[in-house]
Amino acid sequence: MRPLRAQRGFTLLEVLVALVIVATALGASIRAVGSLTSNSAGLRAGMMATWSAENRLVQVRLNHEFPGVGKRSFACPQGDLHLVCEEEVLSSPNPRLRRIEVSVFEAEAPERRIIKLVQLVMQE
Repeated sequence: MRPLRAQRGFTLLEVLVALVIVATALGASIRAVGSLTSNSAGLRAGMMATWSAENRLVQVRLNHEFPGVGKRSFACPQGDLHLVCEEEVLSSPNPRLRRIEVSVFEAEAPERRIIKLVQLVMQE
């Protein structure tokens, strides 16, 4: 009788277990990349909306405006993002101060406010 040589290689069961582990890792990676992509789009929209609101508030400061009380909406696009700004001017207990609230919404989803910035303006 010949002596038995040690077999080299992997069994089918070992290969299948390795494949399951690799498939699970790849599935988790794909899910993570998808999550990062959607978070990136949300962060970009938030940044663009902040710029739009800040642009309006800076415009008020630079022009030394003392806006009248009321509410108005206007388009305030940034890049390829279609945004709508809503400006609301409120009176304060001090007649020389006005509170300006600028809210920014996506044009396609006007019920979803992205950001709201508030500033006080003093009459000169």
